Amino acid sequence: MASQEIETLTAALARLPGLGPRSARRAVLWLVKRRETALVQLVDALEAVRGALVECGTCGNVDTTDPCAICRDSRRDPRALCVVEDVADLWALDRAHLFTGRYHVLGGRLSALDGVRPEDLAIDTLLRRVEEGGVDEVLLAMNATLEGQTTAHYIAERLEGLPVRITQLAHGLPVGGELDYLDEGTLAQAIRARRPVA
Repeated sequence: MASQEIETLTAALARLPGLGPRSARRAVLWLVKRRETALVQLVDALEAVRGALVECGTCGNVDTTDPCAICRDSRRDPRALCVVEDVADLWALDRAHLFTGRYHVLGGRLSALDGVRPEDLAIDTLLRRVEEGGVDEVLLAMNATLEGQTTAHYIAERLEGLPVRITQLAHGLPVGGELDYLDEGTLAQAIRARRPVA
């Protein structure tokens, strides 16, 4: 049996997405063997991030500054706004370097089963950003799930009547797929083949 501290670390790592108890145990053993290098670096990185993380007041991204680096980047096209469900989706799209505009994170998706209503998401702040002007296109980059498409449809209805072109990712994305798990080639095709919302 390992000490209580090691068991606590293993349990904490096992709660991370993609790690179960066995994977967490292997990770802890790897860190223990490299405690003078890898473990120290990991602890330092976690401490630095813990105190520095903030949510961007403009788009909802997570960064160490507010506004975030994406919102501050003058090379980005302020006329194009990509709406995503959560920060993982923003990072997945931005990692592909295909969308050169700005982002808006909703903080989830509509779900009657989970009790997530429109007022629980950052939809009103999205509408304010569009109403302030300067946005020509809103790209709805929701996940290809029932809840994601319901959310996209709801937002498209709310944007109706505003002087903005509404597009969405092409349906080459797998149904039930999550943006964060797609490769750059699939994301590239989906962005290039985006089309107006009917």
